[in-house]
Amino acid sequence: MAAMKTDDLDFAQFVAKLKSKTGIDLLQYKEDQMRRRLATFRDRRGYRTFVELFEGMLRDAELYEEFLDRMTINVSEFFRNAKRWETLEKKIIPELAASRGKLRCWSAACSTGDEPYTLSIVLSGLLKRHQYELLATDIDKTAIKRAREGLYGPSSVREVPKPILSRYFKVTGETYAVSDEIKRSVAFKQHNLLADPYEQGFDLIVCRNVLIYFTDAAKESVFRNFARSLSTGGYLFIGGTEQVFQPEQYGLETTDAFFYRKK
Repeated sequence: MAAMKTDDLDFAQFVAKLKSKTGIDLLQYKEDQMRRRLATFRDRRGYRTFVELFEGMLRDAELYEEFLDRMTINVSEFFRNAKRWETLEKKIIPELAASRGKLRCWSAACSTGDEPYTLSIVLSGLLKRHQYELLATDIDKTAIKRAREGLYGPSSVREVPKPILSRYFKVTGETYAVSDEIKRSVAFKQHNLLADPYEQGFDLIVCRNVLIYFTDAAKESVFRNFARSLSTGGYLFIGGTEQVFQPEQYGLETTDAFFYRKK
């Protein structure tokens, strides 16, 4: 029992030190999942305690970036859950485009870029380049660096329809490179959904399969911020494992599976 208490104190100190130094609050993530992931990372890097790991991250910027990469779930692919993207293409974007001169879109927690590039491909099939702008953000600098490179393996593009694959990707062996046209359409930057300010005036926010790792209180905060960031009539598009309970408390209404419209 005593060892367990010592372990709990060690992790609590790590959480407090990390928040004080970086603003990242691990208490807003589901503790059991996060603690297991970080314990594996700590052990693999040869540290005996979480506090020692924190001190190591202060000395080594690369270790800190590796920690960020470990705490986030960088699993994504192009056109994940294809039917949802079809709803976006056939219903949501045409509706938005009919009432707006230019669409402002945000792919939040974008991981390695599969999602914002998918969104750009869909937008480019419906609109001229000057008719939309697309911001993509993630807390993990390493993921953003990979996203900017735009290079993917076969598993990332398995859901991409063949005409789109040949139109927007250059294939070299087993590497699929996103076209420069699509890469130029996405602006990437670092952003922490749980700590940083949110930009305003978006017509579409896409944030999928990330919020499941947050506590209920953290999710509510993110949904509230997303709702504020949307323009009236704008849409929030979330993942197939997620749901906004009582969307009306955020000024949202359900319009389709995983799509919520700001009233």
